[in-house]
Amino acid sequence: MTEAHRSHGVEDLCEEGVELYTQALREGQVPAQDTVSAPCLLDLGLLQPHVEDTRRLEPVAPALALHRLLRGAEDRIADERRREERLAAVFEPLMRIDSPRTATAETPTISLINGGDQISLAITRAMESASQILAVQPHVSHVGANSQPQRHSQALLRDQSLLDRGGRIRTLYQHTLRHAPTVVARYEVLKGDVEARTLDEVTQLLIVVDRTVAFIPASKDYKLALEIRHPALIEHFLITFDRLWRLATPMYPEAVQRPSLNGISPRQQAIASLLIEGLTDTAIADRLGMNVRTARVHIAKLAATLGSESRAQLGYLIGRSGILDQRQHEDPEQPPVRPPE
Repeated sequence: MTEAHRSHGVEDLCEEGVELYTQALREGQVPAQDTVSAPCLLDLGLLQPHVEDTRRLEPVAPALALHRLLRGAEDRIADERRREERLAAVFEPLMRIDSPRTATAETPTISLINGGDQISLAITRAMESASQILAVQPHVSHVGANSQPQRHSQALLRDQSLLDRGGRIRTLYQHTLRHAPTVVARYEVLKGDVEARTLDEVTQLLIVVDRTVAFIPASKDYKLALEIRHPALIEHFLITFDRLWRLATPMYPEAVQRPSLNGISPRQQAIASLLIEGLTDTAIADRLGMNVRTARVHIAKLAATLGSESRAQLGYLIGRSGILDQRQHEDPEQPPVRPPE
């Protein structure tokens, strides 16, 4: 216990020390044996032996003690300033050497961020004066992954603050999120220049702030993220987003409904293209952001529409139906899209 008291400073005076020092100030002195519970008072110079009786201790006046402590702090500050002057004197002639081989302060970096709170803080800092956000949100199970209600609220406030400054937000989702409660609620709250579009499949989670810094996940559980400021990588992300945006179907503020082809829904068209690739039900569900049960229901409906009695026959009938060929053509009723600037 004594060692614990000796480890703290006067600015963190322990409860026992405060009580004993208060008693000494009121009574003028305290028995030396009482400092067994608060030896810090002697170490910190708040109590000193009585001149006539060493068995008793008398308090140092608070004003005097504070003056001594502040003077000590001033001395340390003066020492640091002298050290700054010496460092400046050493480096001043070195800074006049202009070598192309030295690294600059603007060297592109890739930083690893650990933990949801730290990731959220890094994104918030990057967005403090931003005017544009481009984002890709994967399927349902990834939206708000590992998030807490408080963190979700902070993200909404952060986005709204950007919009209030006249900024813009462009987000790509999977088609499975067009009616997801979490997404719908988000767009009911946000006010400003916001647009959202959807695709059958999108890339992993991506956030690009002002075309200068990007955030991507660095682990499957989303507890690690990379903060990227390398111009070449940022340009790659922007080109990828731009091309996906052109192919995507508007969802907000004006939703465009994708047409059915020969009685086959857009969702079933997407499943058909993956069935042709030979993917399993589980892999199809993961690619399209739905659970396996839902994927199997769509596969059964697709088989019934095409009159298939087996998985092998279904692949043949899909190819014969021509729905994948029709799916490659742009919908003439869909308005032309404008890539994000």
